[in-house]
Amino acid sequence: MSQALLEVNNLVKHFTTGTQTVKAVDGISLSINQSETLGLVGESGCGKSTTGRLTLRLIESTSGEINFEGQNINDFNKRNMKKMRKEMQMIFQDPYASLDPRQTIGETIMRPLMVHQIGKKKDRYNQVLELMEKVGLDPRWVNRFPHELDGGRRQRVGIARALAVNPKYIVCDEPVSALDVSIQAQVLNLMQDIQEEFNLTYLFISHDLSVVKHVSDRIAVMYLGKIVELAEAEELFHNTQHPYTKALLSAVPVPTLEEKPHKIVLEGDVPSPKNPPSGCRFHTRCPFAEARCKVEEPELREVGSEHFVACHLV
Repeated sequence: MSQALLEVNNLVKHFTTGTQTVKAVDGISLSINQSETLGLVGESGCGKSTTGRLTLRLIESTSGEINFEGQNINDFNKRNMKKMRKEMQMIFQDPYASLDPRQTIGETIMRPLMVHQIGKKKDRYNQVLELMEKVGLDPRWVNRFPHELDGGRRQRVGIARALAVNPKYIVCDEPVSALDVSIQAQVLNLMQDIQEEFNLTYLFISHDLSVVKHVSDRIAVMYLGKIVELAEAEELFHNTQHPYTKALLSAVPVPTLEEKPHKIVLEGDVPSPKNPPSGCRFHTRCPFAEARCKVEEPELREVGSEHFVACHLV
């Protein structure tokens, strides 16, 4: 096992709105190893994107530790955090909204080089052209604007911008969900190629389990701000333990020639993070819930080799 590049310990983020508190992330702990891809999955509103932004300190955590290469970046001042930005970047979900429509493609990719004063001024233009070629963009488009490109090419611009500062860690926040299926495969293959070439570490956030399985070494499943299951990708798919994970997997479309798993339909709506259920947060929708589940919160414990589950019934 590679050495952990990023570790979060008991990470919490509560948003206060008037007299109410939204418990977006409520005490999670996980690690991501060097050169690894950790997939983070769950329904919309479970806290996936908030977790990704917390690890980059794009939003400040309420409590907990975020250790990057052994240093708690929550203790960093603005000056030290700016230096750390070169090590950690983000690829956003919307390939159009994440780009400045007033900047050309070349200006967008060059901006991180200018902010961090990387390379000589006269050499930055050539660096931009090299990055464009790396991500499969024609260098002749360097003076075009985002609206002149399709979604797949715009996302390649976002990838090139993230690569510009030669980071070690990239948060990929649903990077292909806004793209056509045919383009998704191209972008995913590109991300895997550059991960190998640049020795990158990914936190890959998605609601699409089939995509996460394709790219991830390990997968963490979130529900209402909590990690409910964490395991290697193959282990998670073939030895699923948590009832919520089983329900997610049963909803994944499969080719007609393959045997379809029994579909599990969860009843009821996802509870509000403003007032999450007591005990196990999944007990209000779990078909196997017992009296204990309603009052006692399960701990995330190891039930197999590197397989962790938060469930009283496992």
